[in-house]
Amino acid sequence: MQIEINAVKRGTQGTGASRRLRRAGRVPGIVYGGGKEAQSVDFDHKELYFGLKNEAFHSTVLTLNLEGTKESVLLRDFQMHPYKQGVQHIDFLRVDATHKIHMKVPLHFINADIAPGVKQSGGVVSHLYTEVEVVCLPAVLPEFIEVDLCDLASGSSLHMSHLKLPNGVELAGLHGEDPSVVTILGTKVEEVEPEAAKEGEAPTPAA
Repeated sequence: MQIEINAVKRGTQGTGASRRLRRAGRVPGIVYGGGKEAQSVDFDHKELYFGLKNEAFHSTVLTLNLEGTKESVLLRDFQMHPYKQGVQHIDFLRVDATHKIHMKVPLHFINADIAPGVKQSGGVVSHLYTEVEVVCLPAVLPEFIEVDLCDLASGSSLHMSHLKLPNGVELAGLHGEDPSVVTILGTKVEEVEPEAAKEGEAPTPAA
């Protein structure tokens, strides 16, 4: 998915200038990295706000259109207003097509409804991870990683090593571990013993 975001260069800086920008419907930000100097910029709040609602905006290489000059960037950080629906500030990192990047990518779980542990055993799916960190070149960064639960039985788990990664994409930060990503928890039905009289014991007479 190709996502483009528009920006203009920001000349004035400081708290007062940022407040004026926000009142005008703009969001102050910065673009840095890629062997270039950091550039202060600002964005249209509405365009940016709805962009941030898109999952892919957070996990794919974006095209930043800075007054007609386009470059590839990654979303690195943003701040929201503590109680209003407003973006306060945003940071983007330039990416180099020849250098690998580290990025968190969301997991998309499919076929949970037909998994034997759910459909046949009545188990409950427990997601232990909803995203993973990967390392790869920008050109092969996946928008998400699909996790198929169609064969998962009750009490079974899928581990990081079971994830099907695109060519050129590796998991990062595991340090030799292989944690579970998702498991199906079995249901436990408690049997309550009836208050029947024990064998050889007379029932208690009514008062």
